[in-house]
Amino acid sequence: MQLYQPSIRTVNVIRYITPLREGGSLPAIADADDNFMYVIKFRGAGQGSKALIAELVAGEIARALGLKIPEIVFANLDEAFGRTEPDEEIQDLLKGSEGLNLALHYLSGSIMYDPLTTKIDLELASKIVWLDAFVSNVDRTVRNTNMLIWHKELWLIDHGASLFYHHSWESFEKQASNPFKQIKDHVLLKEAGDLQAADTFCKTILNKELIESIVSLIPDEWLMDEALNETLTEKRNVYARFLTTRLAFSEIFLQEATNAREILI
Repeated sequence: MQLYQPSIRTVNVIRYITPLREGGSLPAIADADDNFMYVIKFRGAGQGSKALIAELVAGEIARALGLKIPEIVFANLDEAFGRTEPDEEIQDLLKGSEGLNLALHYLSGSIMYDPLTTKIDLELASKIVWLDAFVSNVDRTVRNTNMLIWHKELWLIDHGASLFYHHSWESFEKQASNPFKQIKDHVLLKEAGDLQAADTFCKTILNKELIESIVSLIPDEWLMDEALNETLTEKRNVYARFLTTRLAFSEIFLQEATNAREILI
């Protein structure tokens, strides 16, 4: 029985609070009309809609696997937001992001995960390493852990660097069976002592139907940003086929992670 049912709310951004300049794409903290604060990821930033698609798809896969992810919402940005912003760089970003963007619930009071002070148990670390190998997330390293401690629990953030194959769309079939050698740099690889169990667990949760339901969440307008001739349905099918194929070949990236860990320890 499938417990996770993909569903994304839509909010309207009502107040731009402050940019998060530590992020290369200038995300920002903002208020929305549901009285919550969010970290907004802008469609007009460097990687455009592809980063938002990766954030959405990888984040919801993580949630389906029972990992803790701040709630992801679609965030409407009115054209008026760019008019009064004094910073020209931010003004251009806001103007280029009119319409539908992506936001994550702001975890007020959270702190960045530090591997030197906080240890993660074997089972959780193994699932996170498996997830990042599966979605080809290159951005969970010691230099940038992209994990937060909030209320004494570990939360995963920032998956916009996942699914990097879609920056070279034509190679997705080859990339689906890629061993993902970058897993050697994963911040939790040393703690991931039961990757085989993680693989077994994750493959009992993920299947073709669930993957397709997550991919179906991608807004049409984000896919229309792609300069390709395929229809919206065909573009969604590429994402679904990549992920289902990668799932079928999980032993390839599982072995890569296992080998990398043996060298590390």
